[in-house]
Amino acid sequence: MRFLLRIVLATALVNIAPAVAQAPKKAVASPALQKEFDGFIEKFRAALKANDSAAVASMSRLPFMNDKEIRDAAQFRAKIYQTDFTAKNRACIQRGKAVYDRDQENNDNYGIFCGDTIFVFTKTPAGFLFTDIGVND
Repeated sequence: MRFLLRIVLATALVNIAPAVAQAPKKAVASPALQKEFDGFIEKFRAALKANDSAAVASMSRLPFMNDKEIRDAAQFRAKIYQTDFTAKNRACIQRGKAVYDRDQENNDNYGIFCGDTIFVFTKTPAGFLFTDIGVND
């Protein structure tokens, strides 16, 4: 009986070991990328503090979330800023910790979680831009 228990235990350990060894590594931003993002988010937060929807729109990728109905700054301010940048969300973004990650297309992203919402900032050829609002999953 002991022999059978040892075989079962050994088999279980052999099957578990590769899964543990292949656990995904947490993405880490380079110091240069972090510095670039820090400069961007400082300006973005200043625009939020001033409740400057035009400045926020200028730091956003348009059309926003590839939606042709939000293709310019005026549409962004009317459809996104008014509804998603409430006083509560603006305060959250100003004090929230940005979390770095890489997406499926290998883009550098930072996200700030505010309750059930995540605000995403992506490194683009033009520098960092506000690119997405999603559900915090």
